[in-house]
Amino acid sequence: MSGFDGIGGNVTVDGGKLWADILETARFGATPKGGIRRLTLTEEDRQVRDWFIRTCEALGCVVTFDSMGNQFARRAGTDPSLPPITMGSHLDTQPTGGKFDGIVGVLGGLAVLRALHESGRETRHPVELINWTNEEGSRFAPAMLSSGVFAGVFTEEEALAKTDRDGVRFEDALVGIGYRGAERCGDHPIAAYFELHIEQGPILEAERKTIGVVTGVQGMRWYEVTVIGRDGHAGATPMALRADALVGTAKLIEAVQSIALKHAPGAVGTVGLLENRPNSRNVVPGEVFFSVDLRDPDDAVIVRMEEAFRSAAAQVASESGLEITIKLVWDSPAVRFDPTCIDAVRRAADSFGYPARDIVSGAGHDAVYMAGVTPTTMIFIPCAGGVSHNEEESAEADDVTAGANVLLRAVLDADERLN
Repeated sequence: MSGFDGIGGNVTVDGGKLWADILETARFGATPKGGIRRLTLTEEDRQVRDWFIRTCEALGCVVTFDSMGNQFARRAGTDPSLPPITMGSHLDTQPTGGKFDGIVGVLGGLAVLRALHESGRETRHPVELINWTNEEGSRFAPAMLSSGVFAGVFTEEEALAKTDRDGVRFEDALVGIGYRGAERCGDHPIAAYFELHIEQGPILEAERKTIGVVTGVQGMRWYEVTVIGRDGHAGATPMALRADALVGTAKLIEAVQSIALKHAPGAVGTVGLLENRPNSRNVVPGEVFFSVDLRDPDDAVIVRMEEAFRSAAAQVASESGLEITIKLVWDSPAVRFDPTCIDAVRRAADSFGYPARDIVSGAGHDAVYMAGVTPTTMIFIPCAGGVSHNEEESAEADDVTAGANVLLRAVLDADERLN
C-alpha cells in the first residue's frame, strides 16, 4: 500500500463496531424523527459522557476531564516523555441534530483506539481522543467555546459566566452534570491534532470522493441584533404611527440575504435564531432579538459584509423610528491547517486507494482553535445531500469506516514523524 505498510501495517478499524457505536450513542437524546437533541451540559450530554468513559476504559485507556469538561481518553505510548497525538470532535448536537455531525469524529477516534488495543500495536507517543464541550454553541454561544478556552482565545472566567437563553450559567450546568475537572483547561500538552468530520456540504458526494483533505476553514462572525420599537394595539394603532420591530427585522433579514448574494459564491449569510416580543397575535411587536451568521474564506470579504449590514441597519432605524443594536459575539478568522498533517492525511488516503480531493471547510470546528496551538488538520467524508444540523443527516457506513481508517493511518504517520 504505497509504502505505507511500514507505518500502518495491516491495522485497520472495525467498521461494524464503529457503526454499532453510532447507533448506540444515538439513543442519548433520540428524537422521534430519528435525530438527536443532545444540548451541551444537559442530562443527555451527561449520559453520553458516562458512556464515553466506560467504553474507553474498557480499551485500557485512562479518561480525565478538565475544568471546562473536555474529556481526554489516553492510550499510553512507549515514550512517556512525548506529548500525545490527539484526535477529537464533539458529542453535543443541535436542537434538531443528526447522528453524525461531530459524533463521527469522536467515535471514529474511538475506533482507532480499539484498533490499536485489539492489534496490540504500540506507538511512541501516547494517543488521545478528545470530546470537546459545547462545540455547537446552540445552548451557550459562541460555538467551539471550550476548545477556544483551551487555545487561549477565550478566558475560562468569561466562558464559565456564559448563560443560555433561560439564564443558566455555563459553570452551574457543568457542575450540575459532574464534569468540572481539576486540570486547568489548556494545561494539557499536545503534539498534533486530527479531526474526522462529515463534510456538511455537497462537494464530496457530487464528485464521488470518499475523503476530503481539509486544508483550512473559512472565516466567520456571529452577531446578536436587538430591534426595539413600540408595542401597540393591532387594531387601534394606525399604520403610519407604528414602530413595528418585526417589520424592521424583516428588512434586515432581507439585507443579510442580499449582502451574501452580492458577495457570492464564497460568502454566506444566515439568520437562524429569532425571538419576537411580546409575540401576541393582536399586538404590534415592540422588540425582536435575532442572530446573524456571516462567513467567507476571505476575512476581508466578511469585513465588507459587516459594514454593509451595519449600514442597512442604520437606514432601517432611521426610516422606521427603531432602535437597533448590533453586538459581535464571535469572530473566527480564516484558518490554514498544518502542511505536515495535511500530507499525512493525503498519504493515508492514498494508501487505501480512496478517491480524495483538497477542500476548505465551510463550517467551524474545534480544529480551528487547535490550529493555533498545535499542528492540526481535518478529514472529511461525504454526507447525503450535504445535509447537516438536521435530523435527516446521513452518511454511508463504508464512508465512515474509510474516514476512520484514514484517521488511524494519519495518526500513526504523525507518531513516526513528530517529536
